Amino acid sequence: MEALLTSITLVALAEIGDKTQLLSFVLAAKLRRPWAIMSGILVATLANHALAGSLGVWLASLVAPSTLTWIEGVAFIAFGLWTLKPDTLERDPRMLGAGAFVTTTVAFFLAEMGDKTQLATVALAARYDALPMVVLGTTLGMMIANVPAVIVGETLSHRLPMRTVRWVAAALFVAVGLASLIGAGSSSAPRPATPGTVPRGSSTAP
Repeated sequence: MEALLTSITLVALAEIGDKTQLLSFVLAAKLRRPWAIMSGILVATLANHALAGSLGVWLASLVAPSTLTWIEGVAFIAFGLWTLKPDTLERDPRMLGAGAFVTTTVAFFLAEMGDKTQLATVALAARYDALPMVVLGTTLGMMIANVPAVIVGETLSHRLPMRTVRWVAAALFVAVGLASLIGAGSSSAPRPATPGTVPRGSSTAP
């Protein structure tokens, strides 16, 4: 449950004002097919985050657990700082002429590549040994942020305290990162010898 709840919370907050949420506003305004758009976002997110989560699990298998914990800590702090920077949508999505669902699925999948929510999914999957829960959590987080964007439209961005949301998301990412670094430091610290035992490498001989 920790993996699920952490994934939902971090991604839902990080998605507020993210470029993929901005894409949701644009798609809703242009296509005007909310159910098809929301279905496309769901399919694209599941596919994208399943790949990202699998990549995170694979990377975790290549690195020693102690080293991985340090990497995760630094990565989450970096995500927190990244969250403070407002995103922009570089260009409008191409309308493929294949219907709202296909257009949304393709556009959203491509926009999510290399995005902070995708990279956060990689880090979360590496951190937790619970790939299905991480993918489910990050997908729910994306839907929590994007479904209102599709239904309400761009006016939602003017009603939300975007600056406050970004700072809260950044604080949570940094807190998770610091917790990882503190855990890594604690696990690497030498343990005191138990009374009556002989430290490794020493001898009891006079």
